[in-house]
Amino acid sequence: MTRPEVWLKRALPHGLLGRSLLIIVMPLVVLQLVSTYVFYASHWETVSRRLAKGLAGDIATVIEATRAFPDAESRRTILSIAAAKMELDARFIPGGILANQPPPPLSGVLDRAMEDAMAEQVQRPYRMDAESLEREVVIRVQLSDGLLEIYAPKKRLFSSTTYVFILWMLGTAMLLFGIATVFMRNQVRSVRKLAVAADRFGKGLDVLAFKPEGATEVRQAAQAFNLMRERIQRQIQQRTEMLAGVSHDLRTPLTRMKLQLAMLGAVEGRAELEEDVAEMERMIEGYLAFARGEGTETPVETDLPGLVEDVVGRFRRQGAAIDLHSEGELTMPLRPVAISRVLANLLGNAVRHGRAPEGHVWVRVGRRQNAAELLIDDDGPGIPPVRRDEVFRPFTRLDSAAAGGVGLGLTIARDIVRAHGGEIKLEDSPLGGLRVRLRLPL
Repeated sequence: MTRPEVWLKRALPHGLLGRSLLIIVMPLVVLQLVSTYVFYASHWETVSRRLAKGLAGDIATVIEATRAFPDAESRRTILSIAAAKMELDARFIPGGILANQPPPPLSGVLDRAMEDAMAEQVQRPYRMDAESLEREVVIRVQLSDGLLEIYAPKKRLFSSTTYVFILWMLGTAMLLFGIATVFMRNQVRSVRKLAVAADRFGKGLDVLAFKPEGATEVRQAAQAFNLMRERIQRQIQQRTEMLAGVSHDLRTPLTRMKLQLAMLGAVEGRAELEEDVAEMERMIEGYLAFARGEGTETPVETDLPGLVEDVVGRFRRQGAAIDLHSEGELTMPLRPVAISRVLANLLGNAVRHGRAPEGHVWVRVGRRQNAAELLIDDDGPGIPPVRRDEVFRPFTRLDSAAAGGVGLGLTIARDIVRAHGGEIKLEDSPLGGLRVRLRLPL
């Protein structure tokens, strides 16, 4: 991608409302520019030339009348008639001479129109001053016996339709833009509600009173989301009920086996059988927890640093060396039992695989932009980068894993975190071991 394309991509709005308004505004701006060009190129230029020609014609009439009646009394009469009927305040300066300096450059349509009109109608040297006075234009014409100084109203050269046209054009454009903004905001609001509902459902939160609204396409998407949510919730409920029955059916024969082992007395191989039964119980608990996914717990506002401190305290009481650093209060909607299980699993792995006997675990929790972040570092052997994705697969146990477990701990932990809308990543730790980075969106 070239640099102009990158700059253009950054400059354009990223939201649906901004882009929709841009789609509306761009044709409107183009229409305004075309209309303005047509107006200035034809209408305003034509009107300016006609006004300049009319003023120049009146000046030429006054000059010719004074030439036809050169006496002083007749000249005063002609100038008074010009003031009364032509709105020209004309003054004759006997022996007056125009300043000996080059004429100013033509700066606009009006100057060019006046230049052409004076050359056609008057055909005498002149100077025009439209800046000195607020409401009048001063035109000085060189005559053979003096200088004719004329004060004409600016309205005789400037058409008010120019400003009226611009005001109407801008006013209607702003009105249409405001109406479009109101309508587009209402349409975008329904899309935002759908996005919020999908985000809450993805984090495992309740989506209450979500009503499809907006355009037909948005309503269809909202109805499809509601149907999807109902199917997922129904599937989770059915799976939970089924697993509850499976749990009861599997626990019953295990209980009978435990009673039979207790009644056997001291026989050879009893300890091994009891260990196998206990292992089967742990496996069943792991399978059920994996399938259940802790999806039935209701999210509540939870102090995450306090929850981490409680879990760390349990490990410290068991003799684990854990350094905890919290960056203050951080309250967010969580399933506290499920998150406690995640923390216990991650801390248990870090303590178990840390460097013995002086191995330590470092825990950091705090806010990072729009997410809560938890870092767990150990000084153990770590996990090779090529196998870090593998450990999240169900029933996977690395060679360095301690005895016990069925390889579902990290799988269950990641499922719980993803149900909250977060993610777990494994990285290299600055301490030489493994770093677990857990992020939960706020």
